[in-house]
Amino acid sequence: MKALTLGPTGTYSHRAATAVADEVAFTESVTAIVEAVAGGEYDRGVVPVENSIEGSVTESLDAFAEHDVAVVRELITPIRHALLAQSPDFELIASHAQALAQCRDYLDAEYPDADLEAVASTARGVGRAREDPSVAAIGHPENATNGTDLAVLAKDIQDQSSNATRFLVVAPESERSEGGGKTSLIVYPNVDYPGLLLEMLEPFAERNINMTRVESRPSGERLGDYVFHIDIAAGLYEDRTQDALDEIETIAEDGWVRRLGSYDTEHVVE
Repeated sequence: MKALTLGPTGTYSHRAATAVADEVAFTESVTAIVEAVAGGEYDRGVVPVENSIEGSVTESLDAFAEHDVAVVRELITPIRHALLAQSPDFELIASHAQALAQCRDYLDAEYPDADLEAVASTARGVGRAREDPSVAAIGHPENATNGTDLAVLAKDIQDQSSNATRFLVVAPESERSEGGGKTSLIVYPNVDYPGLLLEMLEPFAERNINMTRVESRPSGERLGDYVFHIDIAAGLYEDRTQDALDEIETIAEDGWVRRLGSYDTEHVVE
């Protein structure tokens, strides 16, 4: 099985993808991952969707709304950030925007005068630090031991010790499953009136289905028009879930409801 994820080698996405497939290919765009799986180019895609500090990865949510794929697994991996550089004398810190944000308190306290640069991935920032002694990077501590001259200047610099990222494994639409403890849905009501969101919540609450996440994203159709991303702690195989979705589909009869699929949660421990 071949999986596509964010690269290059050494990213946290890469670490998650190794739990999915023996062969891993890389791109620098979440949208490209979802497109490639939807088009049948890859068996699996591994995309970050949520971080415990910085919240949702909006590019992933938007890609799910644009391309028809199945979600077949959820991977939770702890994030351990380290400051890496050739020496303590650097002027700029390069890393993925999420990593920089996850270490904001540490950077403000220890390196308030350093310039910050957001790059495509943590591994890309490590590459910059390898090439340029004036650049430091934020990445996994092991990035400094993979045949490079980088030193680990500080470990566990993330603002919260519980920092973790949630990845979803996407597959072609034909592999969508109704079995699993969680389900992801996308709802586009294509209407707007007082009480709409309450109406969408009630079918789940009335059946004792816990909504683990609900988030709105612009539909792109017009200002003030939204698509809702919903995760529930129930499987599509359950009658209560099907009954709730029947009501949701009635509410969204002028729009659409996409059932991304049911899946179980796995923890990828480094």
